[in-house]
Amino acid sequence: ICQVTHVASHRLDEHWDRMKNRHKLVKMDPETRYMSLSVVCGTNSEQLPMPCTFLVAACSDGSVRLFVLLEAAQKLLLVAESFHHQRCVLKVEAFLHMNHLLCSAATDGSVAFWDITTALCIAVLTEPLLPALGTPLLTVVAHSCGVNSLHIQELPKGQFLVASGSDDGSIHVCLLEVTRGGDEAEPGTCLHILERVARPCTHAAHVTGIRVLRPDLVLSASVDQRLTLWRLSWDGLEELSTTFFYVPDLAELDCWEVVEAGGERCWYCVLCGQGLELLRYWYLA
Repeated sequence: ICQVTHVASHRLDEHWDRMKNRHKLVKMDPETRYMSLSVVCGTNSEQLPMPCTFLVAACSDGSVRLFVLLEAAQKLLLVAESFHHQRCVLKVEAFLHMNHLLCSAATDGSVAFWDITTALCIAVLTEPLLPALGTPLLTVVAHSCGVNSLHIQELPKGQFLVASGSDDGSIHVCLLEVTRGGDEAEPGTCLHILERVARPCTHAAHVTGIRVLRPDLVLSASVDQRLTLWRLSWDGLEELSTTFFYVPDLAELDCWEVVEAGGERCWYCVLCGQGLELLRYWYLA
């Protein structure tokens, strides 16, 4: 038995329906879309006074928006936003290390990293007044045009692999380190790029799916209907294998690792677009 319950919803133009004489006005941003969503994990931590569910949205009007879900009241409230990118934001992904961090990517090829901990605390402690999300801690120009795929893989010692794929068929991977900075009274978050590697023309079309399988393996998928496995080193990306799949107009790729009965490790990959396809992938070094 499957039961679906409507919990909450949100529209950027909700106030429009309540306006008088709206036929005399011009509706602002009538075609704004939410391009990507990410759930902020770990929001029941000691940093926040009460457990809440937060969502981050990438928006086509150039903004990154932060929402809080009030499940009891069945409300989804907009609590902070930033128009830092000034271009359509295509991807967002939240991650956690000491503080709540966020990665966003836009159509100009830039990838920005944010510390959103303060915004989360303000949203919980005060009535939402739409404070600014602040400015990114770090911005990397990873591609020459839009970033259509993004994945972050946590490594030991506060390090993260950040992989992205672009409209121009390129792949970019960087090693990000998160450390504490500032003084003891007001410690801040410092981000450093330790290593980075890029490879142009990895696919013949948009790279719309990318996943870091292991610290040395990256999987990418494209509208050209090729699924390619890469060996990652800081000297470059080496192509290991390419598999053709049948789903046209690929929109997303996701993977998970499975340990089979004989102890063999493999990955299941699901691709979606005009249809769904599930592949089993294994790599014998």
